[in-house]
Amino acid sequence: MTSKERVLTALEHKEPDRIPITASFTPETALRLENFLGLNRDEQITLHGGGYELDRILGVDILQTAVGVAANYYLNYEEYTDNWGITWKRIYYNTKNGKGSYTEMVGHPLADNSSINSYIPPDPLDEINYTQAKKLLKDYGKEYAIMGVVVATIFESAWYLRGSIDKLLLDFVTNEELANKILDIPMNYHLEAGKKLIDMGCDLIWTGDDVGMQKNLIMSPAMWRKFLKHRMAKMYSEFRKINKNIKIAYHSDGFIEPIIDDFVEIGLDILNPLQPQAINISSLKKRYGKNLSFWGGIDIQKTLPFGTVEDITNEVKKRIRELGEGGGYIIAPSHHIQLDTSVENIMAFFDAAKKYGKYPLNF
Repeated sequence: MTSKERVLTALEHKEPDRIPITASFTPETALRLENFLGLNRDEQITLHGGGYELDRILGVDILQTAVGVAANYYLNYEEYTDNWGITWKRIYYNTKNGKGSYTEMVGHPLADNSSINSYIPPDPLDEINYTQAKKLLKDYGKEYAIMGVVVATIFESAWYLRGSIDKLLLDFVTNEELANKILDIPMNYHLEAGKKLIDMGCDLIWTGDDVGMQKNLIMSPAMWRKFLKHRMAKMYSEFRKINKNIKIAYHSDGFIEPIIDDFVEIGLDILNPLQPQAINISSLKKRYGKNLSFWGGIDIQKTLPFGTVEDITNEVKKRIRELGEGGGYIIAPSHHIQLDTSVENIMAFFDAAKKYGKYPLNF
């Protein structure tokens, strides 16, 4: 099977030749892997580190292209203001594997209440946003499943613009009119961007907002339903007007079990990232397996950075047993692999996923 066939078969809740694999990396982690594999990078994927050649050599089955706020996370500047007016600054940290960095937000265009009246968002249909997507679809679209990425879809982008989660949540309670105006800005942008990516030929669309903490939702389920559910439902409906067969994924870190039924109701296909330290993975397949596919599940908080090769192999086998039967599973780490994870452990994940993910499952 090609990677595209493998992914699309699994997402139809059928068993392909093996469970599809995907992964992403922080930029420094990607560079270490490229050096280990003897690759010379000739392109940068701004959603995470590295280039498509790294993904292909590792055996990743889904190639991604990002449009929107998330495409600005890892631009290679010490400080910069993106096309949304959000200012980012590079922050450095040290690990046993070397120096890493993140870009943290230090400026927010809607921090002042009155700024909403003059704010002009970027153009979601600006052709420059789709240069990478065009090339990706042309070069790899027949062989690989292509995922258009519009994560940080509504809530996250809204608080990036506003200045903090706390500030936006306070708006939800004290200034609903302003909150709705701010939420509509990223929703409308990512709606149009997602439709464009689908029309171009992407096989999957990745939406998402981090609304979960380690043990609880960031907001009450009632508040999520009031401000976010109908917006996500509108987006999913509009996406399917472009392609009724499009597969839609949703990402939220943390504990989101109280709203999974809501996502089933509005037509979600794929739930990501199944953070093992925050969600009860073992019950998901039994409860939602007829409606949802699952993507992720390999722990980046403990197992990948601090476990042994045996620990990683055992976790891969456990996830396959829990989620793999009958298709409907894409095995992956539960977020970008960080610099604290050794190359040996990263390769152990890929080796185990390929070895034990073969159908029929018989280990």
